[in-house]
Amino acid sequence: MPLDPAAVGRGCGGTVHEAEQLCRRELDRFKELLQTGAPIIVGCTQEAPLFSEVAAEFGREDPIVFANVRENAGWSSDAAAAGPKMAALLASAAEILPPVGTVSFTSAGVALVYGCDETAVEAARRLSDHLDVTVLLTRPDGVAPPRATEFPVLKGTVRGATGHLGAFELRIDDYALPSPSSRNVLVFGAPRDGATSTCDLVLDLSGGVPLFPAHELRSGYLRADPRDPAAVERAIFAASHLVGEFDKPRFVQMRESLCAHSRSRITGCTRCLEVCPTGAITPAGDHVAIDPYVCAGCGSCAAVCPTGAAAYALPAADGLLRRLRTLVRSYREAGGRDAVVLFHDGDHGGPLIDTLARDGAGLPAHVLPVLVNETSQIGPEALAAFFAYGGAGALLLLRDRPKHDPAPIARVVDLANTVLGALGYGAAPVQIVSTDDPDSFREALVAFQPGRPADRPASFLPMGEKRGLLELSFRELRLAAPEPVDFIPLASGAPFGGLAFDVAGCTLCHACVGACPTNALSADPDRPLLAFQESLCVQCGLCASTCPEDVITLQPQIDFAAWSNGRRVVKEEEPFRCVSCAKPFGTRSTIEGVIAKLRERHWMFSGPAGQDRTRILQMCEDCRVEAAVGQNLDPHAPERAAPRTSADYLRERPRNGEPS
Repeated sequence: MPLDPAAVGRGCGGTVHEAEQLCRRELDRFKELLQTGAPIIVGCTQEAPLFSEVAAEFGREDPIVFANVRENAGWSSDAAAAGPKMAALLASAAEILPPVGTVSFTSAGVALVYGCDETAVEAARRLSDHLDVTVLLTRPDGVAPPRATEFPVLKGTVRGATGHLGAFELRIDDYALPSPSSRNVLVFGAPRDGATSTCDLVLDLSGGVPLFPAHELRSGYLRADPRDPAAVERAIFAASHLVGEFDKPRFVQMRESLCAHSRSRITGCTRCLEVCPTGAITPAGDHVAIDPYVCAGCGSCAAVCPTGAAAYALPAADGLLRRLRTLVRSYREAGGRDAVVLFHDGDHGGPLIDTLARDGAGLPAHVLPVLVNETSQIGPEALAAFFAYGGAGALLLLRDRPKHDPAPIARVVDLANTVLGALGYGAAPVQIVSTDDPDSFREALVAFQPGRPADRPASFLPMGEKRGLLELSFRELRLAAPEPVDFIPLASGAPFGGLAFDVAGCTLCHACVGACPTNALSADPDRPLLAFQESLCVQCGLCASTCPEDVITLQPQIDFAAWSNGRRVVKEEEPFRCVSCAKPFGTRSTIEGVIAKLRERHWMFSGPAGQDRTRILQMCEDCRVEAAVGQNLDPHAPERAAPRTSADYLRERPRNGEPS
């Protein structure tokens, strides 16, 4: 593996120490560096356990950072030109990402083996020494009774299932107990529907439809084809180890206050609900709720969330963008050109890259691999930021048969290519590579044509929440663009856009203002007006659905000029002043419109008496109540006698000479 210390030094900006056997005969050099207390980046991941052990012996508290420069750069037919790439990998590895929270599962080993024949009974027999087992047979035919009842064997068909490892609940129909006098085959008693069973894990050997969507991602649910002995063996082995406490990352952080799902029982944004493969996301009033125990961490919800309410935490959006910033900047400073980022996961992409490096031509020198938890977590803000920083192309590596629905990430790629193409970065500088074959993978890398990088790359430091980063990265993308434009039309469902208003039909009722979850629509407490800020609009549609006059239409687009102009007044009217106290309330057009519709058309506002009642409509809320009480405007009340005053009583007194 050839090394280019000069290029690495330019890209990393630190002291470069070369070694041939740092993990063996030159290990003392590593120990000397440990004693300095300086930050250390080791360009080797194979011997990371050894280096970590030595660091612990020396009482090192700061973590040692490792970067794989061998499989990712040095073992390649382009190794001689991979110096800038090595520098970029080492520098980006130094971007330490904060730890993420975890959720804990507790399993006491209560297991349900669900099947239809002797395969399920035999699996339960083998698991009975490790787990508290119950067998449930659906439509059993000719199952021999056990010689001794070591565990319950019941009949029933699962009609519904919820839960996760440590907390499953099953709804069972056709439930029946076996007869203890069964002779050659199990005979069951009278069945009943609506039974309920709870357990910690489920081993499904029924061969039927899975009990859960995306069943392979459900913690504690193991499924195997009963006709495949090897698969059954693997499932039994996995089930035997599901006892105790288990932790997994809390993949997605949810901020309900930012969610645009619903307002006043009117549904708006449903993007995350549509893409979640496991059913972990459910409506919960005005927002959605994410069950962290069911969430499998695909990140599709965070990738499509327009407000940033659902944000991926492994890593957080700003952490990933900082790593991309360091990667591209170091690569460029070390002399690299036309950087192409390769997003890949560890379970599929990591082994594929290793195989290509060990048995093939390796990665090209300009392809910079970036390990993420799931490729489907990549959102438009990451792609926009990479090109703004000076990248020339982006590849997303997926399985030939992805374990997550690839449609959400395909929509993200389409959005990115639309914007990048309009700004002059190339026709399709972002592509998805779906393959499990190293040779096909290499062919796709060689065939990929990078786009046009930015002439003046951005250098902004990403910090903050996802929605702010999304807007910032697109603004910087336009500023660095080879061919900047102000307006880009987008497809429906994009996270950016404007609103078209039928101004003449708007009554300034401000129902849309109350429904808007991002404050893109606003009112003024002192003047009757409606204002709109396009950069805050996420195209959730709540305003259009709420508007009683139906005068709002969504316009998916990016209008950078409108973003720069800030909030604009859509409609403003003269306020109507109370005819009694001159207090402003409502708008003149609204009040006059109401009076015009009621005058001479409603009996309460017709005739001479109706004129006084019409005047009440021209009063503010305080004066209106006072006048309504004084004039007895209740149409169902009996006529009141006029109030009697002192003058009335004096007038009724007997006059001189008149009989009393």
